[in-house]
Amino acid sequence: MSTKVPQNNTDQEIDIFQLSKSIGSFFDRINTAIFRSIQFFIRNWIIVLILVILGFGLGWFLDSNKKSFQNQIIVTPNFGSVDYLYSKIDLIESKIISGDTVFLKNVVGIQHPKTIKRIEIKPIADVYKFIEDQEKNFELIKLMAEVGEIKKVLEDNVTSKNYTFHSISFVTNKITNEKDIVEPLLKYLNSSEYFNALQKIGYKNLEEQIVKNDTIIAQIDQVLSGFSNTAKNGSKNDKLVYYNENTQLNDIIKTKQYLIIDQGKYRLKLVSYDKVIKETNSTLNINNNKITNGNFKFFLPFIFLFIFVLIYIFRKFYRNQLLKAQVK
Repeated sequence: MSTKVPQNNTDQEIDIFQLSKSIGSFFDRINTAIFRSIQFFIRNWIIVLILVILGFGLGWFLDSNKKSFQNQIIVTPNFGSVDYLYSKIDLIESKIISGDTVFLKNVVGIQHPKTIKRIEIKPIADVYKFIEDQEKNFELIKLMAEVGEIKKVLEDNVTSKNYTFHSISFVTNKITNEKDIVEPLLKYLNSSEYFNALQKIGYKNLEEQIVKNDTIIAQIDQVLSGFSNTAKNGSKNDKLVYYNENTQLNDIIKTKQYLIIDQGKYRLKLVSYDKVIKETNSTLNINNNKITNGNFKFFLPFIFLFIFVLIYIFRKFYRNQLLKAQVK
């Protein structure tokens, strides 16, 4: 039989003692690190002060000279020109990135091309306008939603490019106006001979449709007036059907209602059909308040101090390793 007595209590006391000793050592190391950091900044206070003043001054200079303004143009691409519009904006963006100021000035017509830093186009999601009075678009949304999330469907390029309104956003480093960028940009976008030919034909067709609808409405009014006069005169015969039950008369009235609705839509379309890419609104010179804008004078002093500390740590590490190498 074994005569050994378990030492569980003693082992637990030793473990607790070592744990408390380790925790105490950990806090001692933290206190030592804090003290050495304070000592480091006190010992190098002149360099630290110079770096803070230098960083603040340089940051102040950058904040006062680095401006960024957000600008937005809302447009409606007509006559199936949406893909043409997107390709043109992508072309301009590529020219801005490559620094092709000659193209931007001579082809696009921007007199101060260096002021524009970025341009992009995005659709303005309006699903209600997209499916308004167009059952085929509603069925398309339903069909696409069955195979994926509705949000992804609405943001998909196939769907989003068919929205009515699109937003052209560009960033400038100076305050601009419509004559500097907006007008030459829209003139360039409307310079396609093919789409301009479509615009002329489409505008003329829409005008003719409005005239024809007005003629049909006038003819319907004459027919309704004839029925009304017949009813007032009381000249009824066995072949005349009671008006409220006359299906053909109801169809005529509904046709007139549809034509009147169409006429309102056509006249509204006529306003935007005078151009291929029609501007509906523009908002210029919105101060772009990103995290770095106006804050360089606060960021740079910390960055300079961080670099100084890194250099100090590296030098100390290098010296220690050099001494160890010499001892060996």
